[in-house]
Amino acid sequence: MRLVRCANRFLLYLDMGGDTLSKIRVAVSGAAGKMGQEVVRALTREPDMELVAAFDPKAAGKDAGEVAGIGALGVTIAVDPAAGLGQAQVLVDFTEPAVVKKNIHTALDQGVRPVVGTTGMSMEDLADVRRWVKNTGLGAIIAPNFAIGAILLMQFAKVASRYFPHAEIIELHHNQKKDAPSGTAIKTAQMMAAARGQVANEDPSEEKLCGVRGGQLEGINIHSVRLPGLIAHQEVIFGGSGQILTLRHDSTSRESFMPGVMLAVRKVLELDELVYGLENLLFAD
Repeated sequence: MRLVRCANRFLLYLDMGGDTLSKIRVAVSGAAGKMGQEVVRALTREPDMELVAAFDPKAAGKDAGEVAGIGALGVTIAVDPAAGLGQAQVLVDFTEPAVVKKNIHTALDQGVRPVVGTTGMSMEDLADVRRWVKNTGLGAIIAPNFAIGAILLMQFAKVASRYFPHAEIIELHHNQKKDAPSGTAIKTAQMMAAARGQVANEDPSEEKLCGVRGGQLEGINIHSVRLPGLIAHQEVIFGGSGQILTLRHDSTSRESFMPGVMLAVRKVLELDELVYGLENLLFAD
């Protein structure tokens, strides 16, 4: 028996005719999507994790590793988690707003803890998930963004909003994104609104083109850009007397989200409640 340090924690190896690692058993929903494929690839690089199930109706019957471009893993993609999560301990979900809530319920019903990156859920949806989590006693993590830099941007924007009541958010994503504004922009605006000391003066602008000033959440204007070539980007622009403060984060590759996803997979096993937003894990102390 020996201890090996990995990802800031010790993993236990048992000598049983060779080293066998006690691994976290993970299922991936949306495994054929761009984010799902990235998660599959990331899991194979983590010595304390193992892909045990995968789901996606677009690639049902195919090997998850072959779909992700890394060769066969011996995990056949099924249609959806309702087919059974098997021995999985954690379900990572990157699907669509139309199915994510059902997937979360299915996971919790089967005793599996969900880690969700799918955005587009309403406050009512989150309230339902919180109730399910409480009833099962299982932890769950829902994060609008798993990129550490994006989480830091939100935290910095929260601090800045105490001193700059005038602010607007511009979020830019690829043109296949289903929801607008992004979950990250909504979460950022919520954090800013909760922290600011005063509310900005009412906007006197008269829109000559409907929607040109963007949408508004708690007095903060949000503008959504959708173009091919983009991945995930956000600017928060603060205006004050004689000065402008701009905070910006760019994810130029989906790999940027993987450290946060892997952190959540490990942390969710320690939880018995719903955590909404990765900042609650990074800044828990």
